[in-house]
Amino acid sequence: MTSATVNEYGGKLRGVNLGGWLVLEKWITPSLFAGLEATDETSYCAELGEAEATRRLHRHWDTFITRDDFAWLARAGVNAVRLPIGHWLFGKDYPYHRAYGEARHPFVEGGVAIVDRVFRWAEECGLRVLLDLHAAPGCQNGFDNGGILGVCEWHTKEEYIEHSLDVLERLAQRYGSHPALHGIQALNEPSWDIPTELLKRFTAEAYRRIRRHCPAERTTVVFHDGFRDFREYAGFLQEPEFRNVAIDIHRYQCFVRSDLDLDIFGHIRMSAGELREEAATIVRESGYQVYCGEWSLGLDMKVVSLWAEGPFNHALESMDEFQMATALRGFAAAQLLAFEQCAGWFFWTYRTETTPEWSYRDCVDQGIIPDLGRAEQTVGVRTMLARAK
Repeated sequence: MTSATVNEYGGKLRGVNLGGWLVLEKWITPSLFAGLEATDETSYCAELGEAEATRRLHRHWDTFITRDDFAWLARAGVNAVRLPIGHWLFGKDYPYHRAYGEARHPFVEGGVAIVDRVFRWAEECGLRVLLDLHAAPGCQNGFDNGGILGVCEWHTKEEYIEHSLDVLERLAQRYGSHPALHGIQALNEPSWDIPTELLKRFTAEAYRRIRRHCPAERTTVVFHDGFRDFREYAGFLQEPEFRNVAIDIHRYQCFVRSDLDLDIFGHIRMSAGELREEAATIVRESGYQVYCGEWSLGLDMKVVSLWAEGPFNHALESMDEFQMATALRGFAAAQLLAFEQCAGWFFWTYRTETTPEWSYRDCVDQGIIPDLGRAEQTVGVRTMLARAK
């Protein structure tokens, strides 16, 4: 193993995202949005108003994920969590956007106390934490997970960029010495329309701000590929000047028409072939540690978009329960083997109200993804292989 495939600063990460918790996504928790016109966290808070939004979100934060979930993750062999956060985490100092309407500061306060809990629980349960700036002011991608659906203006105002850098530095200052901190991700999924040079300038400054408080020996600085070829970052943030840097790739098979038209056997072939080879190439040639920061067993857009009409060809419709479970296990195994080449992977997401294909806990409970914590399975496989030699 090389330092590209196993992180020399903390070993291989096998993790889950804690999506839908501190940054809302309607498809993950539709019950929160029942009866509302809201489509994202901005419109959710603006529509409900400060008092009601605060009441609902504080209850959500206290119940959606608890210490018991961290204990379950540890028992299941997960060793890391990726925590999406919004730029509003530290309170009412963020720049205004017209989507806020008459509410100058619509977002609910108090989320930083939840992040403090995450670090406490992670330390108690032996997990590492990757902090991820998931929603930036003005929204960096136009997705609901960026805070404002249908808007992508983060890169158009210097105050939006500067506030993002300030949030990253405050995260580094607050959690930089915490033993559970693994890394800080500068920005989640910036749009393919944002110029690469702008993203490089932002990420380089983010690296400098984070390093003021987090030495390379302890903390990984992560940046997303921005939905572009890793070769566009050739020579960027490389050693020896820059240390302990990871590039984050996200690999789903349910958003592009050519993927949607695949049956389950095509998805398995794609995972074991194209995605495996791509991961190996990025690990070998990029010069970075490589994380697959998001992947799932989702096969269509219906759940995550709430409006996609299809049709979708899964080749699962004619299968009985055993065959369907076997097919999904094969799909999961093929992706796991592909992403095991990386220094780390994080399933999206830990829990949903909608479908097990997007819920790590459901996938493990149903036997679709192996329980990594069952040591006897590993012993059994090793014994089997030894006997076969």
